[in-house]
Amino acid sequence: MAPAATGGKKQKKKWSKGKVKDKAQHAVVLDKATNDKLQKDVQSYRLITVATLVDRLKINGSLARQALNDLEANGQIKKVVGHSSLSIYSALLSNILPRILNTDNLSQ
Repeated sequence: MAPAATGGKKQKKKWSKGKVKDKAQHAVVLDKATNDKLQKDVQSYRLITVATLVDRLKINGSLARQALNDLEANGQIKKVVGHSSLSIYSALLSNILPRILNTDNLSQ
């Protein structure tokens, strides 16, 4: 019998190095501009978690947890689900209702 076709050995798979993700440089101190943005924008969020604040405001996770605790203590948001690893908050209905109803359009 004749030998198999030339180049019979399969080449070894070369492993990729993988993607390297840059380290996030999130703020660890809540400055005035970030605090103002937090106070204004948090009322428009439908779902508020630590992860949403970290992603949108570019702040540290521990800082986001503390900010959520302060907002809850001030009565601006309400805890919907409290778990040891995840807390979910929602803006208070009294803050959202005027925007939903848009009272300016009702007077016409």
